[in-house]
Amino acid sequence: MKEIYGAGIMFFYFLKWPILLGLPWMYTHGLKENYILDVLWLYCLFLLFKDIYAFIKKRKDAKEEQKPK
Repeated sequence: MKEIYGAGIMFFYFLKWPILLGLPWMYTHGLKENYILDVLWLYCLFLLFKDIYAFIKKRKDAKEEQKPK
């Protein structure tokens, strides 16, 4: 099970941006409704928000460590 999870993480790490930007473009250029791609797009959007949250939290934690006590 860990191997499948790890493969999924690596797959979406590299394909997050092409899916997020490409799917809306494909829908505007004639792609028919595809529910599987919609779910993948939502998952990529979730991963994007998770990355932004982790980045902000990391910066906040680093800033707090630099404060004198």
